[in-house]
Amino acid sequence: MPYSDLREFVKRLEDENELCRIEEEVNPNLEMTVIAEKAVKSGGKALLFENPKGYDIPVLMNTFGTEKRMKMALEVERLEEIGERLVAMTKIKPKGIVDGIKSLSVLKSAMDFIPKNVKKGACKEVIETNPNLLKFPILKCWPKDAGRFITFPVVITKDPESGELNAGMYRLQVFDEKTTGMHWQIHKHGAEHYRKAEEKLEVAVAIGVDPAILYSATAPLPAGLDEFMFAGFIRRERVKLVDCETVDLKVPANAEIVLEGYVKTDELRMEGPFGDHTGYYTPPELYPVFHVTTITHRENPIYHATVVGKPPMEDAWLGKATERIFLPVLRMLFPEIVDINLPVEATFHNLAIVSIRKTYPGQAKKVMFALWGIGMLSLTKVVVVVDDDVDVQNMSEVIWAVTSRFDPSKDVVLISNAPIDSLDHSTYLPNLGGKLGIDATKKWKEEGYGRDWPDAVEMDEDVRAKAIEIWQKIKDRVLI
Repeated sequence: MPYSDLREFVKRLEDENELCRIEEEVNPNLEMTVIAEKAVKSGGKALLFENPKGYDIPVLMNTFGTEKRMKMALEVERLEEIGERLVAMTKIKPKGIVDGIKSLSVLKSAMDFIPKNVKKGACKEVIETNPNLLKFPILKCWPKDAGRFITFPVVITKDPESGELNAGMYRLQVFDEKTTGMHWQIHKHGAEHYRKAEEKLEVAVAIGVDPAILYSATAPLPAGLDEFMFAGFIRRERVKLVDCETVDLKVPANAEIVLEGYVKTDELRMEGPFGDHTGYYTPPELYPVFHVTTITHRENPIYHATVVGKPPMEDAWLGKATERIFLPVLRMLFPEIVDINLPVEATFHNLAIVSIRKTYPGQAKKVMFALWGIGMLSLTKVVVVVDDDVDVQNMSEVIWAVTSRFDPSKDVVLISNAPIDSLDHSTYLPNLGGKLGIDATKKWKEEGYGRDWPDAVEMDEDVRAKAIEIWQKIKDRVLI
């Protein structure tokens, strides 16, 4: 059975000795960051701070900080299972990239995963029409942060034209008791809804939801594919949604905390700096202001938070989940793709390493442009393409391939003034920058390589098998 809420996931973590309850008083102002960073970088447990200094609401952190817990969160043995189910369900042969993406919307006909509307929800146990955000132990994560930030929000909006719901994850800087920033980066669906709105856009924010919903809010889904429906697909059971009190939106019925309110299209305020997943502070910029009109929450709620910073941090496993889940979809769209690695150190959008089965000249460049033309992969700064004999998860093999199968004078693709992640501070202009493609595949004569490509050094398989038998007998004496 899927988790009905965040608490069921916490119980499972505790049952499997993956949760540490911290009774000591810890300050959500910077101190929790230190402990959470130590935990995640050492592969430690999820953390439940039961005594936040100055507050009576516990703080949950590092819930997804290991591969094991990410699989537990989505209830799978292999993260690829979700993508494989998705591909099996679509059964399409797309004519092209755009058709392929749009074809995923056939999931809308799958009644089993359309969200279920309910009349009551635990998130309504307490209703506060005079809201005060400062009652919650919201973290200030890093010393130069502009203030306290809500870091694990599921931000829900409705497309003003189509009426479709979107759930995304955008940080919220707390300005005062009733207002926050709304960090809608230009490429996000929430920002698109904001641009379509005439005077104001209603917003709801759910904090502390079941893991499938939280992951789905971070997933790079194509427009028109409902995140709540995708969460239902992941958990194999429909998500329960309940109407908000003061805005025409629906929220997860069992969320710990819900903020209701609106943003006005003519109101911007300086937001940031914020210590981000790039390992740098993103500078202050103008963003919309979220006005909170009502807060509802459970009795004795849990405040769910994360800390981002120099990788690896907890969000690395959300990114790796996306890499694995959507690999089968990429293979469906581009059958030559064998594997993809979005290295944690490259902070999601900076580097993609792809292995392909090369069957015609120029195919590596075709794959580069294909990736730069699909979804959030369009923001990828560097794409490296290698042959299928290279394990893209093994950086030693990747570096060997790049340095031995790549001529910088011939095998580079350079693009200027292309879409780039809003958080990339290295570009000369916001949201626009260069892209680099590296063709590290073996070169063919048809590609202009005039010499014979040498054979890689490999052992005869019969000799290897016989020697391995001897190795098994002596390895304990050899290895220290």
